[in-house]
Amino acid sequence: MKRKVMVADASSGRSETGARLTLGLAAVLALAAPSGLRAEGTVITSHAITTFGDAPKYPSDFKHLDYVNPDAPKGGEISEATFGTFDSFNPYTQKGRAAALANIAYEEMMVGTADEVGAMYCLICKTIEYPQDKAWVIFHMRPEARFSDGSPMTAEDVAFTYALFRDEGLISFRTVLAEYVESVEVLDDHRIKYVFKPESSPRERIQMAGGLPVMSKAWFEKTGAKLDESRMEPGVGSGPYVLESFDVNQRVIYKRNPDYWGKDLPISIGQNNFDRIRIEYFGDATSALEGLKAGAYTFRNENSSKNWATAYDIPAVEKGWLVKQELKHGNIANGQSFVLNLRREKFQDPRVREAIGLMFNFEWSNESLFYGLYRRINSFWENSELAAQGLPSPEELALLEPLKDQLPPGVLDQEPAMAPVSGERQLDRKNLRKAAALLEAAGWIVGDDGIRRNARGEMLSIEFLEDDPAFDRIVNPFIENLRALGVDATLNRVDPAQYTKRVRPDAANAAASFDFDIITDQFPTGYEPGAGLKQYFGTEGLADVFNTMGLSDPAADALIEKVIAAQSKDEMHVAVKALDRVLRAHRFWVPQWFKDSYTVAYYDMYRHPDPLPPFALGELSFWWYDADRAAALKSAGALN
Repeated sequence: MKRKVMVADASSGRSETGARLTLGLAAVLALAAPSGLRAEGTVITSHAITTFGDAPKYPSDFKHLDYVNPDAPKGGEISEATFGTFDSFNPYTQKGRAAALANIAYEEMMVGTADEVGAMYCLICKTIEYPQDKAWVIFHMRPEARFSDGSPMTAEDVAFTYALFRDEGLISFRTVLAEYVESVEVLDDHRIKYVFKPESSPRERIQMAGGLPVMSKAWFEKTGAKLDESRMEPGVGSGPYVLESFDVNQRVIYKRNPDYWGKDLPISIGQNNFDRIRIEYFGDATSALEGLKAGAYTFRNENSSKNWATAYDIPAVEKGWLVKQELKHGNIANGQSFVLNLRREKFQDPRVREAIGLMFNFEWSNESLFYGLYRRINSFWENSELAAQGLPSPEELALLEPLKDQLPPGVLDQEPAMAPVSGERQLDRKNLRKAAALLEAAGWIVGDDGIRRNARGEMLSIEFLEDDPAFDRIVNPFIENLRALGVDATLNRVDPAQYTKRVRPDAANAAASFDFDIITDQFPTGYEPGAGLKQYFGTEGLADVFNTMGLSDPAADALIEKVIAAQSKDEMHVAVKALDRVLRAHRFWVPQWFKDSYTVAYYDMYRHPDPLPPFALGELSFWWYDADRAAALKSAGALN
């Protein structure tokens, strides 16, 4: 499971839509000082920062975020489902499998909003102070900030947390920190200064520091806990929710902290509305759906098109107890795909990878399995203006041509690689012939038994590794098509704990690291990508959980640096499109699908702002509980 840049994602597993909670780095302010800033000489003081110098949407005296209900009542419970297992409450390590929402207790110095791209606002800090060249930043912390145990939060805690991530964080994030941060200095109890390395990109410096969670130094020193260990103690944070109870592999319950220090901040008004958040664990997705119908939990973000089309013709919906609703969003597709492990010798030939991709028939799957609900992913920035299209522009060529000796074929003079289009039948004969020619050219020849072998007599065997039974109906037709091609393809469905072990690095046994051929994974990017790209697509991420496919490409590395260094939106867009072309040309993925709406089912005791903000569903944050309606549902027998 993934969480961009800093945090291993603690949300539920993969799905057809693949919706996951991600936290990327926002980018920093350019030279212009937007509204709400006070410039004193060359030093700027502000409550917020934006990427390229635009004025932040919310001024320093804003009362609440536009998309929340400031009068939303507090109370009630919302419950959701996940499946699998957990053995840890530490979301910041790749060891173990963290419980759902295990990072809920922690807050960052600055946070983004759900209706704005590229802006960060003070949360723990009250203001930030920095020069125009962003050589350093001073965070002026709110003196009222408290951890959930009532202890005050100080600059010492911030410095301690930085040192934790620097010394014990994921390898790729430690590398990023080392590239950006020169030193951290505690100025007094509520002021901390980050000094940045001159060679680092100014655009991301401030939010690199502002995006770090803050943890209790006293708790770590008292317990002797480490950031890179799996543990069942959640630690002490400052967030609005704390762990109430758990039953291993059954449920986790978080309760709202009534003494939460930041509850009256403008950025908190109308948020954190539920008294309790309960996560119920199920053995698989099918039992989880039945749990909703039985009232075992109350809110479901449906990720199966088959379920959405067929499974909600039930009395609870007919009676109006259970709401079935589609809610539009503006998110970039999350890059969900079948991911090929480039560490395997058999996948190092791009012709093999292309041939495999030709055998997945999205059009047939969408019509026969998904009820026509999805669109195909082609770009790592699908559903946005950042996706590469057509031939490279002159501006893109200016970045690509110096790398021409390192680029995959076709990047400079062809349109970007697109997912193949198939016909109405499950096995597309045209694509089958094309794939066969590619494999033969790559030295994989069909034998008398119908299986392809190379010159050493080795079979072309491919194992799909899965832990979700709901994917069987999707993977099995893909396997049938591959077997028609002469590939010895199989599906190996394992339990969640074994799956986690096999798809992650193993520090104690390198041979056991990334032990898979093909898995389903995601590559969330964002509207203003930055240093997080190094973890997903850069050579620096090879040893971590993010660079699943094991890509190590100097051209991609160079273009990532161009994205990070971009000082205007136009520069960034050009660099992202060039990078998109290169990544797509490697064909290490077989892109899957996405849809531009949330499909949710929930018991009719929750209310939400209308309209929702473009970049978040926010059911755990800015939705609220209707106590009267909940009582009516219970009286009618809809809920226990």
